[in-house]
Amino acid sequence: MPQSAANQQISTELSHYELRTDLAAALRWAARENFNEGVDNHFSLAVPNDKGEITGELFLINPYGWHWSEVTASSMVLCDAEGTVLEGDNTVEDTAFYIHSRIHVNVPSATVVLHTHQPYVTALTLLADTELKMCEQNALQFHNRIAYDNAYNGLALGSNEGNRLAKMMDDKSILMMAGHGVTVTGPTMKEAFNDLYYLERAAMFQVLAMSTGRELLDIPADVIDKTADQQKQESKQVADRHFKAIKRILAQQEPEYLQ
Repeated sequence: MPQSAANQQISTELSHYELRTDLAAALRWAARENFNEGVDNHFSLAVPNDKGEITGELFLINPYGWHWSEVTASSMVLCDAEGTVLEGDNTVEDTAFYIHSRIHVNVPSATVVLHTHQPYVTALTLLADTELKMCEQNALQFHNRIAYDNAYNGLALGSNEGNRLAKMMDDKSILMMAGHGVTVTGPTMKEAFNDLYYLERAAMFQVLAMSTGRELLDIPADVIDKTADQQKQESKQVADRHFKAIKRILAQQEPEYLQ
């Protein structure tokens, strides 16, 4: 093998390993946050092809039947948009494949796709009005970033449903799914996971506030716009610090996730 090709292969393998560890870290930490549901729900991460391009045709995803708290870098499954397992000894759950493959392919910005039934966000999706209200600081970072699928359509057991969900996202990075949960996407794992975490916090505060039966705070539109813009400027740095802290703690307490 020519030296340049060998170097490219080593670089690709290293890149894939780093992506696998990020995926495993996110899943393990999500389990600590009670975002998991049995051995269901799924996180995926698109990986570069042989040309270094991320097209959504190749992605890593958590293995079917594994609890999020036990996954490791090597347990992740690499598959293509047709569902063929290219690397790994495990399989992919059907709804996981149809949701994630279609979003990766049809939503160019969705390098990372995180789907959960996490408690407070899911609670909002069970209401006739599923909207995350712009009444709390954490919520304001999601201003104009959430799409709402208000029609529960059964299990995602085919490409048509996956394509429908991808189309519902339009230009948004988050999809609140009626009666189902949420899908959060992003360009990197640290950014998508940071959004997933703070979305749950925002939903939790809203549900707790609504439980009092009193009216929610009405923040002026200009303040919402200003704060959302401020948070956008800070978000990459916050996400970087947050995810680095998660990986440091896991490396100390659960180093097997790196295997």
